[in-house]
Amino acid sequence: MDDGQLHDWDDYRLILALARSGTLRTAAASLGLTHTTVSRRLAAIEARCGKLFEKQPGGYLPTALGEALIDVAQRMEELVLAGARHQRAADTGLSGAINVSLPEPIAQYLLTEDLFEFAAAHPDIELKIGTSIRFVDLDRLEADVVIRGAQEPPGHLVGRRLFPTCVTYYADRDYLASTRREDLRWIAPASDGMWPDWRERSPYPDAPVSIVIDDIIARHRALVKGMGLGRGACFMADPEPGLVRLTTAAPVPQQDLWVLTHPDLRHTPRIRALMDFIVGAMADKRDLVLGRRPEAGELK
Repeated sequence: MDDGQLHDWDDYRLILALARSGTLRTAAASLGLTHTTVSRRLAAIEARCGKLFEKQPGGYLPTALGEALIDVAQRMEELVLAGARHQRAADTGLSGAINVSLPEPIAQYLLTEDLFEFAAAHPDIELKIGTSIRFVDLDRLEADVVIRGAQEPPGHLVGRRLFPTCVTYYADRDYLASTRREDLRWIAPASDGMWPDWRERSPYPDAPVSIVIDDIIARHRALVKGMGLGRGACFMADPEPGLVRLTTAAPVPQQDLWVLTHPDLRHTPRIRALMDFIVGAMADKRDLVLGRRPEAGELK
């Protein structure tokens, strides 16, 4: 019997999606529905329980009743997600899927072979690898395990702090040999990040920037092709036979690397096995990531 109240989680999901997005079209996209379907369902919900949103030029704004139901929807969502995490954690064997999120440079230059090795050793575990610079939301099951550089990751996550990625100055050997000093140019990142005075401290502080590239892999490839001077991650640049360091100073540490999961998943055997494996694989690459080379000195 229709008593004018909301009992369906899908109705609360719609209210929550509209509150977060502010528009029917964006809410529809997040729910995998059409704009028309969301509009029709919102009208039906409001016909049953009252006005929940006011349409404004900037989007849909919740009424007092809408705010109250949004709060209820958020609490319901937390319970639904908690239930889903506990279901994922319930498996006691070394089998099932593991969703892993890591930045593309780490996937491509550090861990690809290791992840294939883990998969070969555990044929009943299905690894699903997603590369993203975004710190995905483990509460919302966007991943089971994340490998990420961060100063302070979300405090409720559990796992291991490893060591920082380190960067220093590089250029292609032939580029240096064939380019006059006054013609040298920098390939710069879009953000100076944790090393704001990198140009001033470089061996070529007066060399201008020729191009700014926000993607670390694209910058690395430009360096390898001899298109300019640049700062690069040691784990990417040191193995390149054509690249040389421009200084003997110790590389500069950036963000610490972390291997993390949600507390609800920490004791799940397949999650634990993967995290332990990754920590071990990364430990073997510690000197490479820190840029430790005898001729360049060591990071203290």
